[in-house]
Amino acid sequence: MQNQKHMSDTRTIQTSHVLPPDTNHHGTLFGGKLMAYIDNVASIAATKLARAAVVTASTDSVDFLKPIRVGDAVTLEAFVTYTGKSSMEVFVRVTTEKLLTGEESVAAISFLTFVALTEDGKPSRVPQIIAETEEEKWLNQTAENRASHRKARKLHSQELAQFFSKKHL
Repeated sequence: MQNQKHMSDTRTIQTSHVLPPDTNHHGTLFGGKLMAYIDNVASIAATKLARAAVVTASTDSVDFLKPIRVGDAVTLEAFVTYTGKSSMEVFVRVTTEKLLTGEESVAAISFLTFVALTEDGKPSRVPQIIAETEEEKWLNQTAENRASHRKARKLHSQELAQFFSKKHL
């Protein structure tokens, strides 16, 4: 295993045509369908870094910024932005393109955390990520702040789980 990899080595792009079965009664892409696309493309980027099995540890909020309509193309671009010992943060940018006009816009963004695993399911070390472009450097430099928010959110989720496991319902 290499000790370092460039962010560009993990870049993964997926484009899909939005068809009627993928949409809700408003003619826009189902949010759950987009979330599945996000997890899929992010897991590929994470695997490119780790070259090992990976699992989703968390998904930060998915911010839906613009509707993705039937007939549009939806493109997801994912790459690893930060690494810990066995975990990695993956950024996913979702763009929509009106195919008849070429108009493009950012439709959603998301950050996910993955953990690399050994064959016996234990956390596995991952290479350090190297940022090269200004965008990559900014995402890398701001990752620790996002990680601290994630840790606080996880603690809160654990408290909620403990509360709800006490049969308060």
